[in-house]
Amino acid sequence: MTITHDNQEVFMTENLNTFVDKIELWGKPKGLLENSNKLAQLAKLLEESGELASGVLKNNVPLQKDSIGDIFVVLTLLTAQLGFNLQDCVELAYNEIKDRKGKTSKDGSFIRE
Repeated sequence: MTITHDNQEVFMTENLNTFVDKIELWGKPKGLLENSNKLAQLAKLLEESGELASGVLKNNVPLQKDSIGDIFVVLTLLTAQLGFNLQDCVELAYNEIKDRKGKTSKDGSFIRE
């Protein structure tokens, strides 16, 4: 697939659904999709979130990108452990926020009307 962005062609070889499938295939033989591991996966999510916070505070772009990717992997595995579909979860969240009205405060927080 080819898309144009800022007058440059960008080749998209895989989409997020492909990565979800790859992550689940990677995690299954390692026992990472077992429901009994959900608390360990939740702890891993908190660990990766802490790394992201550190990356943001230190303005460390490589750490920020790595942490966001790690969080996506962990969320993908946790979602599967809980028996959910990641796309359904994201769609549910989007449908909750899509019509919200408000503005961003000076500190960067969104304040709903």
